[in-house]
Amino acid sequence: MTSINIVFRRFICILCVAQIYALASAQTSFADDSWNQQVCSRLDSLMQDSLLLSSQVGLMVWDLDVDTVVYRQGERQRLRPASTQKVMTAIAAIDRLGGDYQFKTELRYTGEIVNNVLLGDVYCVGKFDPCFGEEDMRAFVESIRQLNVDTIRGHIYADKSAKDMNLLGEGWCWDDDNPVLSPLLYQRRDHFLDVFMEQLHQQGIFIDVFSGTNHCPGNALLLCRRIHTMDEVLLQMMKESDNLYAESMFYQLDMIAGDHPATAKGAAEVVKSLITRLGQNANTFSIADGSGLSLYNYLTAELEVLALRYAARNEWIDIHFRPSLPIAGVDGTLKSRMLDTSAKGNVQAKTGSVTGVSSLAGYCKASNGHRLCFSIINQGVRNMKAGRAFQDKVCEILCAKTK
Repeated sequence: MTSINIVFRRFICILCVAQIYALASAQTSFADDSWNQQVCSRLDSLMQDSLLLSSQVGLMVWDLDVDTVVYRQGERQRLRPASTQKVMTAIAAIDRLGGDYQFKTELRYTGEIVNNVLLGDVYCVGKFDPCFGEEDMRAFVESIRQLNVDTIRGHIYADKSAKDMNLLGEGWCWDDDNPVLSPLLYQRRDHFLDVFMEQLHQQGIFIDVFSGTNHCPGNALLLCRRIHTMDEVLLQMMKESDNLYAESMFYQLDMIAGDHPATAKGAAEVVKSLITRLGQNANTFSIADGSGLSLYNYLTAELEVLALRYAARNEWIDIHFRPSLPIAGVDGTLKSRMLDTSAKGNVQAKTGSVTGVSSLAGYCKASNGHRLCFSIINQGVRNMKAGRAFQDKVCEILCAKTK
């Protein structure tokens, strides 16, 4: 066979392969167009729901595989996000702090030990770890016992300098079940020193001290450090929509600077820097807290979708963020929702609920195999059940097979 014939045959083969790929691409495109049309038609019909006659909705669906919008309705209306605010907090935290970040509480002391007596001061240094519990307190007490002291003579201090003294978030309702925003908590309550001193007493350690609040000096010796991981905090924060854990995560954003007490304003600036990187004007949104309890938060469905897209496109964020989301019909705050539907086990999303607002934001896989992210914010709803039902219908439409 001549070299010309060989070249010609190769050219024909390449042309055939190209035609096959083009045909497959055209068929896929046709299938996607068909899916898009049917889904958009169903969502258009849902927009006629009587719920929307007396309330607002912000809705956006994004196809992560082809990187384009699937559906939008009121997506740029500024609405209260409720607990889908935690989506912004979590993504900003992983982005800023890293997935290996640790939440810490330390026990330090100054002075000297003479004849089994600690002549000095003990410092419990809080850095807003919401997980600090019984096992951690036992470790603190045991570290004192291992000093071979039977008496502490001096002071036992709570160092709460990592955060400002505000115990409530801006815009929180006085009659809500609000978490206490202290950087030194034991089992979620602001009674750390009382428990610590009582447990020292139970171990036979005599305490001849005054207790109070003071800043730990730089030369204090480390006795014990208890840590909890980013993933531990994320799971409780997102799966169970834990407001205390969310606020702890939020304040870490400013606490990491280390040169001043962390404030909500400082943490909000970090979230706003993420918003800017998402291509949005951060000044058009309001970030008041990390949990979504505040009535002063104002976001859009579009912004939440852009944040979800950003997380999905950055594996080092996605690997920590996505597993923390509740799964429809399986666990967390979605455990009893979307049962016996194609959305069960498919939708991974954060729920939200405050008076007048119901929301849902997260991910799912469509019947055409594409990965989607979405945000749904219902505002002005008197019946939370109706808002949740609306969101469940949207998810069922996105996950159900088309004809």
